[in-house]
Amino acid sequence: MSNQDAAGTPAERPASFAGLHRAISDNIGLAIQGKDDAIDLVLLCLIAEGHLLVEDVPGVGKTTLAKALATSIDSPFGRVQFTPDLLPTDVIGVNVWDRAANRFEFRRGPVFANIVLADEINRASPKTQSALLEAMAEGQVTVDGVTHELPPPFMVIATQNPIEHEGTYALPESQLDRFLMRISMGYPARDAELQILETHGEDDRLGQLRPVLTASQVSGLVAAARTVHVAAPLQGYLVDLAEASRRHPSTAVGMSPRATLALQRVARARAATRGRTFVVPDDIKELAVPVLAHRILLTPEAQVGGTTATDVVLDLLDRVPLPAPQPADTVA
Repeated sequence: MSNQDAAGTPAERPASFAGLHRAISDNIGLAIQGKDDAIDLVLLCLIAEGHLLVEDVPGVGKTTLAKALATSIDSPFGRVQFTPDLLPTDVIGVNVWDRAANRFEFRRGPVFANIVLADEINRASPKTQSALLEAMAEGQVTVDGVTHELPPPFMVIATQNPIEHEGTYALPESQLDRFLMRISMGYPARDAELQILETHGEDDRLGQLRPVLTASQVSGLVAAARTVHVAAPLQGYLVDLAEASRRHPSTAVGMSPRATLALQRVARARAATRGRTFVVPDDIKELAVPVLAHRILLTPEAQVGGTTATDVVLDLLDRVPLPAPQPADTVA
């Protein structure tokens, strides 16, 4: 399906885009009950061409969410269980000597999939963690001097347990910054958990899922989201947030230009899924915490005082004034 087909004509694009987004969301919701917000963020991350870090305790549906996403868009799914003895070649692949052909043959690793689950990523060594950096940043891997392109769309969903830190390696800031968003699934509400007992106790909802979109259609949504208009005052607001984060008394390192670009990119995706051809302030404010909190480093004094990066982001949203309405700028 072409980008134009996925986006439709300018007048039709919002409805068709929102409809395709809703189809994926509803399909994933058949396997993940009571997590509409998390599903929405995962899809925004996909459409914004980003990668997702999920921090949560075991058993809340992180793996099921990744598998349901891959099934819904009819795309290959790769999973890597990160352990202390995992090697970079276990992730990206390795050259193997083929005696019959008298040459080396590249055996692709699990990273060669559209949706890749890096389970408990902080349990592997930094060397192995870094094997994902080139893939996440550039959509390619290099083995023995040869570059191999990864198939689009490409998304890494990494998980880590925020409680058990024994035998783990903290993700360096450079790798955290490669994740467009960091979220937490959280425990389901009572009604949702009762529904889980009822439905999952009788059948395998994940195994019954069927694709509702193709990878080429997702690529069309990605291309369409790039065309969403961001008015000049809103871009100024993004820069104001960045500058305020760098001056905030609780931050040692504030927002980088990459963080500003990331927030703009995912705000465009949110606007498109809401049926708009332009970004509004709420798109930015609703996504600020999952996009920015993991990119802000706190001062030692702030950490000792119990301040969190989320607290800082919320404070920035309160302090930085929104731009005055500009009716002329709402036209894409």
